[in-house]
Amino acid sequence: MSNKVKVAGVGMIPFTKPGASDDYPVMGETAARLAIEDAGIDYSDIGQAYVGYVYGDSTSGQAALYGLGMTGIPMVNVNNNCATGSSALFLARQAVQAGHC
Repeated sequence: MSNKVKVAGVGMIPFTKPGASDDYPVMGETAARLAIEDAGIDYSDIGQAYVGYVYGDSTSGQAALYGLGMTGIPMVNVNNNCATGSSALFLARQAVQAGHC
């Protein structure tokens, strides 16, 4: 696979520790909304979602993205403790690089 993949948008939100920040769905939705806005794309441009979570239900990704209107696309929930964020980003990169989305 020689296709280059670039991160097009980033959404940074405040976070201190579980229980002291906003609820997970609120943080996820806010970060996703900011990243989509930063990338200059529409929700309809997104074919799959990879959402990392550590403290939450097994459907945390769905809870975080449904507020954006993102239904009807595959959502992969990634839980890998301290490596969750990088694991979710790696899996998303693989899907784009392989041409799956």
